[in-house]
Amino acid sequence: MTLSRVAIAGAVVLGVIAGAPLAAAQPVSVTPLNSPPKTPVQPTPLPTLDPQPTATPSADLPGLVQATPVAEPVPASGPTSTAAATTTPASTTTAAPAPASTSTAAPASTSTAAPASTTPAAPAAAPQACAPWTVSTVASGFGVLENLAFDGDGTLLLSETVPFGDGAIRTLTPAGEKGTLVSDVASPGGIVVDGDRVLFTTGNNVMAGLWGSTNGTVESVDRDGENRTTITEGLTMPNGLAKLDNGDLLVTHAFGDEPGLTRIPALHPAAPTKVRTDIGSANGLFSTATQVYVGNTVERSTEVHVLDAADLTAEGTTLTLPGSGATNAGDDLVVDSDGRVYMALNGAGKVVRVDPATGDSCELATDLPLTSSVRFGSGTGWDATSLYTTSFDGTVHRLTPPTN
Repeated sequence: MTLSRVAIAGAVVLGVIAGAPLAAAQPVSVTPLNSPPKTPVQPTPLPTLDPQPTATPSADLPGLVQATPVAEPVPASGPTSTAAATTTPASTTTAAPAPASTSTAAPASTSTAAPASTTPAAPAAAPQACAPWTVSTVASGFGVLENLAFDGDGTLLLSETVPFGDGAIRTLTPAGEKGTLVSDVASPGGIVVDGDRVLFTTGNNVMAGLWGSTNGTVESVDRDGENRTTITEGLTMPNGLAKLDNGDLLVTHAFGDEPGLTRIPALHPAAPTKVRTDIGSANGLFSTATQVYVGNTVERSTEVHVLDAADLTAEGTTLTLPGSGATNAGDDLVVDSDGRVYMALNGAGKVVRVDPATGDSCELATDLPLTSSVRFGSGTGWDATSLYTTSFDGTVHRLTPPTN
């Protein structure tokens, strides 16, 4: 999401005002792969798409049941400084950052997913009580902040857009010192630290998506700000960015024709390929050694699609979060080492957590207007058990778990 997304806020403001707020500590049913939804919801998963789709999928995710809070299978698809602290409801479990893996992901498969069973799904687990997390301000006064990443050596990287002129990849130290890694970046989006280089997307602009502009790129710059290069170009509104263990990159595309997930092969970066166009307005993106998590942003319900990192076209699992999709306006997300998903709700101004294993969901923080991304701290001076968030209002917050 970028500054241009603010321009379309009027289109959803009625939904934001009228939509029901996200309730704390609500269960989220999780349907395992190839398992059916609970009665009476009985969706029929889509068959495997042809490897070269010729039709533009609907933004309403055809084949995926939109009922809340039931989680449905994702059908297989073809390739193609510090302010005073406040407290908000949250979980008592201390989250740890998901460690990077060194395994190599296998190439995508085009095999047909098995049909769902007719055995009724088990009921969702009862919700857990939420304990307060502490919210504090780390820094403010930036432009519109879209994404963040830690370089592991004590620097926080931020993608910043300003109302007039180009954006930049900004830096922030634990002491609050601001700097610039690289300037003249048009609408920067996702950031990934890859060894001694920083990867980032450009052209992450809502109007570019709606107009079908292909001015988006993925670029690389050394961590000292030198040797800026373009890895691939010709993308439409690349937002989220993730790197698979085999070196391939993934980007999300939320608006316009065929939103979804695109793979950029490490061996042929000039030939990006869309691998999913059936998951709606794809925005937030996070990968582990075995799974890829994709969140949507402007749908009837807020969903996180959990895909197989070794076969992105295979059927996956969909987690449906409580609340109206228009009110929530899901944005970036992160996953901890226990597999729990933490998602920024830009419209609702919240950070929520959902446990795919139990179906429990919980609000970790509220009153965080226009929150756009969330990550666990990493490196000297940044607490690894705390979450750090960015906002369109130019603020960086810290969410400290109650056990700290």
